[in-house]
Amino acid sequence: MNITQDKVVEIEYTLTVDGEVVDQSEENEPLVYLHGHNNIIPGLEKALEGHAAGDKLNVTVSPEEGYGERDDENVQVLPKEDFDDDVEVGASYFAQAEDGSVNPFTVVSVNGDDVTVDFNPPLAGQTLNFDVTVKDVRDATAEELEHGHAHGEGMHDDEDFDDE
Repeated sequence: MNITQDKVVEIEYTLTVDGEVVDQSEENEPLVYLHGHNNIIPGLEKALEGHAAGDKLNVTVSPEEGYGERDDENVQVLPKEDFDDDVEVGASYFAQAEDGSVNPFTVVSVNGDDVTVDFNPPLAGQTLNFDVTVKDVRDATAEELEHGHAHGEGMHDDEDFDDE
């Protein structure tokens, strides 16, 4: 079975940037995603299209097809009083925008009462190199299609879960 729209795909991957490993799937714990539903970055999803279980590929993803270009306007200075705790350089936080969306950011520096933060994704502006092995491809269930993502073992079995 080939990877096409609405297929659930399992991949093992290693992501390198400038020759340094920055992320990888855990051994025997592949990344599972629903193809064609923006669950992974566009460049990797496009490269996987048409492949099948057992395929191995090396994929280079440009910033435009990955996490986008860096935008210097996404670096801002916030007052230290806006933070509830001790602010640490390199720490990640989340800010709620006026429209209710949640935006992650990273603390770049702390200078007196000023905290410089970066709302760019950490890998923005980077060329991404993936070594990928396709482990499995299957049809998505009706529930997965309705939810827009793949369900792993035990996912959504909890009675307390409510995705409304």
